[in-house]
Amino acid sequence: MGSYFRILKKLSAFQLDIEIELNSGILVIQGESGAGKSTILNCISGLLTPDDGIIQINQRTVFEKSSKIDVPTRNRQIGYFFQNYALFPNMTVEENILYGIKNKPEFRDPGHRADLLAYMDSVIDNFGINALRKQNPRKISGGEKQRVALARAIVTQPSLLLLDEPFSALDEETKAKVYAEFSLFKERYQIPTILITHDRHESELFADHSVRIKSGRIC
Repeated sequence: MGSYFRILKKLSAFQLDIEIELNSGILVIQGESGAGKSTILNCISGLLTPDDGIIQINQRTVFEKSSKIDVPTRNRQIGYFFQNYALFPNMTVEENILYGIKNKPEFRDPGHRADLLAYMDSVIDNFGINALRKQNPRKISGGEKQRVALARAIVTQPSLLLLDEPFSALDEETKAKVYAEFSLFKERYQIPTILITHDRHESELFADHSVRIKSGRIC
C-alpha cells in the first residue's frame, strides 16, 4: 500500500509543483537550500496547506483540494523528525517520547494503552536510551538527542516517516555511529520514509529511491 503526493504551493520565489509516489523503503530528496524540500514535508504533514493537489498516505486521502479534504496533522499517522529535533525542554526524555502516543485515541482504552506503552518500551530499548528516561534533553549529547527524536517519531507506529536533515547537527565522529544505528533502524522497522539531506554520502547509504528538487520542481 503506497503513498502519493501531488503538491502545488506558491512560495515567495517560485511555485512548488511536484508529484511523488512512494510504496516502500526510503525516498531521499536532495536539493539546494530554499529549493522547497522542507515545504514538501510540511505540506505532507499538514503543517502547511497546499494551494492545490492531493496527498495520500497508505492509500488514504488526507488532503484533496477539489474534495475539500484536509485531515488535521495529528490524525495523518505521520512521524515527523525535525532538523533541530524539536524536543520539549520542559519534559524528560521519557515524557518527550510518550507525548506522541498520548494523543492517540487508543490511549484512552486501558488494554490498548498497555500495548502502546509496551511498544514504547521496546523502541526505547532498541535505541539504547533506557538510561536517559529521566534526563532533561538539554543535558544529553547530540547523538542521544537524535535517538530520542527518532524514537518519538516512530513510537506512534506511523504509516509514513518524515526526516528533515536528521544528521546535520552531528559531529563527524557521532555521525559514523548514528549512520550504523539508522541502518539497523531501517531494516528493523521498514517504515516508508522520506529523508531530506544535502549530503550525497547519506543518499548513497540510505536511498532506495531518490529525487532532486530545484526551484520547487523535480529535476
